[in-house]
Amino acid sequence: MPLDNDYLRYPRRKYGMDHDRYDWSLLTDRRPVQWPGDARLAVWINVGLQFFPLNQRGKPFAVPGGMTMPYPDLRHFSLRDYGNRVGIYRFLDAFDRYGIKPGFAFSAQLAERAPYLLRRIVERGDEILCHGWNMDSLHYGGMDQQEEAELVERSLKRLRELSGQPVTGWISPARNESEHTPELLAANGVRYFCDWVNDDMPYPFHTANGELTAMPLPTELEDAFIVMNNLHSEQSWLEQVCDACDYLLAEANEQGGRILALNIHPWMLGQPHRIGKLEQALEYISSQDGVWMAYPSEILDAWRSAAADSA
Repeated sequence: MPLDNDYLRYPRRKYGMDHDRYDWSLLTDRRPVQWPGDARLAVWINVGLQFFPLNQRGKPFAVPGGMTMPYPDLRHFSLRDYGNRVGIYRFLDAFDRYGIKPGFAFSAQLAERAPYLLRRIVERGDEILCHGWNMDSLHYGGMDQQEEAELVERSLKRLRELSGQPVTGWISPARNESEHTPELLAANGVRYFCDWVNDDMPYPFHTANGELTAMPLPTELEDAFIVMNNLHSEQSWLEQVCDACDYLLAEANEQGGRILALNIHPWMLGQPHRIGKLEQALEYISSQDGVWMAYPSEILDAWRSAAADSA
């Protein structure tokens, strides 16, 4: 028996997407972007500085990278702590050696618990993003809207107080959102967020409380995703990063400026047997012609300026 025609009718079906969060377009059809200094590739290195509670609730799911053993899972808890006490300083040395301008995505609770670490980042003058309250405080569909509103406000307010920075960037724990998260971010002064990974360039993201910008921070090049999830070697991570750099530089020659964004974690790449691969990646990227090392807000401002000039 054939299906009734009503079965195939979908009132929101249209060209592009079936939602109004952003205006759909092909990357190749957009106006070329010119980065400062005639650079072709803007490079943003983002460091996740995360706090994973030992007594995680796992609501509504166990966060990737969190505790996996029966309480108290000191094996994984202390490894994450290692990153924030040991591995991070190897990162900082590498960043200074290769002229990197990193962004640091802080769990607000980590900023409370590790004032020495926050103070070091603030003194360096690097950009701080909010990574939620902690890695077990997830934003998710079905979450009470008032509860989430309080969580977003508390996370941003506390991190701003402790850091003295405006903190206008956001990455949700586990990159997970509810249907209300973008509205709450816009209402709390967030300019850009990095949860959506469906583009290689920034794009305007519409909310009922004003416009955000979705900034590309690809999961596919993330150290934990490649090494821990995909079970690839550190050498494979290095090769994938260098391949991405080469491809984006070549693409930029034809289509205008591109962004290479890497999301890395000191508990992962800050290990003695892995830090050398990060150093090799940074050395390779920084040695290429046409590369602009930048903080995410600098990339955002340059992209917005280019968009305004072409309007």
